[in-house]
Amino acid sequence: MQHAASIGLSAPVAKTNVYRKITWRIMPFIVLCYLCAYLDRVNVGFAKLQMMTDLGFSDAVYGFGAGVFFIGYFIFEVPSNLALHRLGARVWIARIMITWAIISALTLFVTTPLQFYTARFFLGLAEAGFSPGIMLYLTYWFPARKRGFALGFYYIAIPLAGVVGGPLSGMILQHFDGSTVMKAWQWLFLLEAAPSLIAGIAVLFLMVDRPEQATWLSDAEKAEVGAELLREDDGKVVHATSGAFLRDIRIWKLSAVYFMTIIGLYGISFWLPSIVKNSGIANVEMIGWLSAVPYLVAIPTIILTGISADRTRRRRAHFSAALAVGAIGLALSGYVGQSPMAAVFWLSIGTAGMLSALSLFWGVPCAFLAGTSAAAGIATINCVGNLAGFVSPYMVGGLNVLTGNPAIGLYAVAACMLVGAALIRIIPASLGDR
Repeated sequence: MQHAASIGLSAPVAKTNVYRKITWRIMPFIVLCYLCAYLDRVNVGFAKLQMMTDLGFSDAVYGFGAGVFFIGYFIFEVPSNLALHRLGARVWIARIMITWAIISALTLFVTTPLQFYTARFFLGLAEAGFSPGIMLYLTYWFPARKRGFALGFYYIAIPLAGVVGGPLSGMILQHFDGSTVMKAWQWLFLLEAAPSLIAGIAVLFLMVDRPEQATWLSDAEKAEVGAELLREDDGKVVHATSGAFLRDIRIWKLSAVYFMTIIGLYGISFWLPSIVKNSGIANVEMIGWLSAVPYLVAIPTIILTGISADRTRRRRAHFSAALAVGAIGLALSGYVGQSPMAAVFWLSIGTAGMLSALSLFWGVPCAFLAGTSAAAGIATINCVGNLAGFVSPYMVGGLNVLTGNPAIGLYAVAACMLVGAALIRIIPASLGDR
């Protein structure tokens, strides 16, 4: 009996150890890659502080340019994820990162609104598939019971991009102000593209497509992970035809929820530096440092909510509460007026809630889709949802110009987030809470 008990206790320990090994082996590099991706996607928010004056762009021009990125993203996202599923993550993620780095750097040459729109469109085209591709990649390594933590680990790249990117962008703008070679915002696009290029090349040497190809896992560990993922996939959906996929109402419900969530994400990402500036801060380097604070607060919040959701299996409740808190924080950040401390405080609440909700969301579709359906489903939801990346900055910019009150756009974003927090309740509990 004693011997049997010891055997019974050893299996959970082994499983914990193998997923811990996988986490620390693949996740830090994935986080680094996503940090580079997100930095190049939203550094236009800092370039805006000087670029608009130099080029004579209005808030509406900036908002449209920031958002048109997602039109290119929308067009190529599903084909990109299907290509990753066929060709493997290593080759495809490297291709994505290298091409977007080049296009991001070329943004320094824009001089007209049309050129700005074109650069942003092609940046979205190049980056399409990276985020859903990584989410699909994680389904090859982690079962559902471990995926909440893995996704939380992955999504800390967004606040890390804020913590690193805010001060870095502020210092670049401050240091290169007055450069005789080119404008400071042009240096920003050039210098912040370099890490993506280096990381993209490194992907070819460091990324492993699937557990069975990992030389750093033992044969027993490979078999254990493979068996658990296979058992889990047996209970998931693989659509027989494209028509069956398109008729699955769950895909479209989740797309609607994600759309409202992404409106909140880019309401914060593209406008946070401007909110800090409007609260009474003029120095661009100080704006950079203060813009990092909300993201710093978000990091532990994301991890803790992911762990809690895994343990309680109540993903919908965690998602809904986090998104509602994020909406309240964002709305109040636009209400404080000339008070930098109050603006940063409420932005911290808004950012922590928003990013926690985002990291929790993907546990829902990954819980019921497998194989090609997982590749297409994740890409479709991300594709439709990220159209909000076009709507959000354009909506905020347009409302700013129309009303002359920058708080109105934030209130609109917060309202959309509250709709998303309510919509998650239409997702069946058997999916969201499994």
